[in-house]
Amino acid sequence: MTRPVRPPRPPLNRRLDGFGTTIFAEMSALAAATGAVNLGQGFPDTDGPEEVREAAVRAIRDGRGNQYPPGPGIPELRSAVADHQRRFYGLSYDPDTEVLVTTGATEAIAAALLGLVEPGDEVVALEPYYDSYAACVAMAGGIRVPVTLRPRTGPDGDRFVLDLDELRAAVTDRTRLILLNTPHNPTGTVLTRAELTAIAELAVERDLLVVTDEVYEHLVYDGVEHLPIAALPGMRERTVTISSAGKTYSFTGWKVGWTTAPPELTAAVRTAKQYLTFVSGGPLQHAVAEALRLPDAFFADLRADLLAKRNLLVEGLERAGFGVFRPQGTYFVTADIRPLGESDGAAFCRALPERCGVVAVPNAVFYDHRDQGDPFVRFAFCKRTEVLQDAVKRLSAL
Repeated sequence: MTRPVRPPRPPLNRRLDGFGTTIFAEMSALAAATGAVNLGQGFPDTDGPEEVREAAVRAIRDGRGNQYPPGPGIPELRSAVADHQRRFYGLSYDPDTEVLVTTGATEAIAAALLGLVEPGDEVVALEPYYDSYAACVAMAGGIRVPVTLRPRTGPDGDRFVLDLDELRAAVTDRTRLILLNTPHNPTGTVLTRAELTAIAELAVERDLLVVTDEVYEHLVYDGVEHLPIAALPGMRERTVTISSAGKTYSFTGWKVGWTTAPPELTAAVRTAKQYLTFVSGGPLQHAVAEALRLPDAFFADLRADLLAKRNLLVEGLERAGFGVFRPQGTYFVTADIRPLGESDGAAFCRALPERCGVVAVPNAVFYDHRDQGDPFVRFAFCKRTEVLQDAVKRLSAL
């Protein structure tokens, strides 16, 4: 008896169809191949504070964290995260039941979506968005519903703005949660108190969960305020707040992140997380616990340094002929290539290393509505001043 022949099926899970190599890997490889200045991938080119590095070395030497740390994270780090939320935002969390340590913010996002979203649930996300959002929604079996941030000119300059009516229209009876990112990568927009209040009111009215990625929380400029949505009325009990050490302390390779949320939401995220990495980075967790307790002067100096670098790059891009959106937060600048007579950001970025020896990232890869992102490209300014000066000089060739 012959067995029926099954039709061939591609190896890749169909939920991940269309998710290939990330744009960051592609553009960094292009930078390496051409010797271009890499302003594409968002990692600093200097290490973070010496005392934090020494704290990691000390933990390894003392045998703290060299074996499996506790599943939710070491108590010292969970307490430091809780103290950080109280210190900066007046938010109170129980370190034992409401704080979870993760392998970076990327795992926190994945665990939150896998733990909270069921197949068929709709997830409203603000586009453009960090590329892992789409993949994580897909892996959870959710349905991504993009709401587009659109460029507008205002009294304080050009910025990308959320259309609150469009957001409300995107919510249906199948919506499970809203996925936020503020300060926002790649546009540099920081959602205002009025915008966050409207989102909070919608979440309460429609009984929605909110997962909010706040990894750039300390990278805000020009007196702009970062406000966690969990601090607004009715939101603490329905919000999973995510952050990490990578962006604030310039240790992106350590991959130490965390979530804060009420016990039932923390338990849901932890249930998924424990089957992803289980635990990671024991000695690094001890170091990050110390980093979170650095004095206010550290955060002020960090902002001042990045503000000067932002201004250097923004002014260089403007002189080179780009339309520039001066970011209120993060360490990215979104630039419009249409004043240069260009309209295809992907083609522009692939040609840029040969044209002037600089690498950027096309914003279209962060959109479902790719046409909305076609004319925009993203540059990172988390680099040494001399590197940015070199990049600005090269860009002037355009």
